[in-house]
Amino acid sequence: MRGKYPRCLRLVAPIWNLSASGSRCLSSAVTPEGNQRKGGMLLQFLADRFYDVEALRDYLFQKQLSKVHKKNRSFVGIKKRYGPYIAGASFVLKQGGAVKFQGQEWIRATGHGYSRLKLLNFQAVPIEAVDASDCAINYEGLDNILALKELQSLFLQRCPHVDDWCLSRLHQLASSLQELSLAGCPRISERGLACLHHLQNLRRLDISDLPAVSNPGLTQILVEEMLPKCEVVGAEWAQGLKSGPEEQSQDTASPLPT
Repeated sequence: MRGKYPRCLRLVAPIWNLSASGSRCLSSAVTPEGNQRKGGMLLQFLADRFYDVEALRDYLFQKQLSKVHKKNRSFVGIKKRYGPYIAGASFVLKQGGAVKFQGQEWIRATGHGYSRLKLLNFQAVPIEAVDASDCAINYEGLDNILALKELQSLFLQRCPHVDDWCLSRLHQLASSLQELSLAGCPRISERGLACLHHLQNLRRLDISDLPAVSNPGLTQILVEEMLPKCEVVGAEWAQGLKSGPEEQSQDTASPLPT
């Protein structure tokens, strides 16, 4: 087996001595130049620093987790100095989302970030809506949003780290939350949706396109029973039932064959 593969593909050295210079080397090696020289540099880098593919995969996974963890740190210092509204807005905008203070227009992060000085004008103004769609918010980062006690609308579409544990914490917004969107969140299942029974003030809930939900139609029925005053948007479970009575009436009206 040894002679079957070229020497440059043997992954022999441990990952744990990876230095900052090595990280810069990796960054430069993976630049999409589309030539053999860059590809050879990448293979040589991997061969010099990893035992096998599993070690490389573990390294990349841990690096991703570390990045998500840093992005979800609690803005404790900002909260103590400026209050929960500025801290919550700063967190959401840094994630790439948007916030809406009461009576104001939406504030969204731009390519140049956001202006904290602009936010300070709303230090005493509650946040009524948060759009965190496609953001990397997780269980820890949710602390920054749960402090917004006047929050009425929360959009979490396609958030890859929002899971059932996150939904179990939303009861802290039960007195204010009226609109919630969880569409496209890959880690939300029926167990998490069952935790929403605390949110009796909800008026609209979007649970469409949840791949971890095994039976979307039945789940929507159960959620509607759980939240009778809420419009639940999700699987079109009743679409197939509408044609039944119509077809039956047509059969009744048609004359019997003689």
